[in-house]
Amino acid sequence: QVQLVESGGGLVQAGDSLRLSCAASGRTFSNYAMGWFRQAPGKERDFVAAISWSGRSIRYVDSVKGRFTISRDNAKNTVYLQMNSLKPEDTAVYYCAATLGVIPITRLQVDNWGQGTQVTVSS
Repeated sequence: QVQLVESGGGLVQAGDSLRLSCAASGRTFSNYAMGWFRQAPGKERDFVAAISWSGRSIRYVDSVKGRFTISRDNAKNTVYLQMNSLKPEDTAVYYCAATLGVIPITRLQVDNWGQGTQVTVSS
């Protein structure tokens, strides 16, 4: 298994930016496709963005396209989520996810989860 630790969450105002980081350890990071999911209070954990092991394949949920950018640095065993033009509806706990093979775009595909980091966007 791979262990995942997120960081970078916080309280910001609408229109601000944040960069989330997810540091991986325990297994060969470059073997894993990585993703970000989020869970708002009272709602299910939903897909946000994902990136293949090589970085050549990237997916986003429609609501964040043009605002969020996922990237990875295999030398640092880290995946990032740059979030720009944040909106109050982006408020959620953001979870890092790892899968062997396919890009994780559903919860069922995820092999490993991080503990989550809170992002709160005030209006």
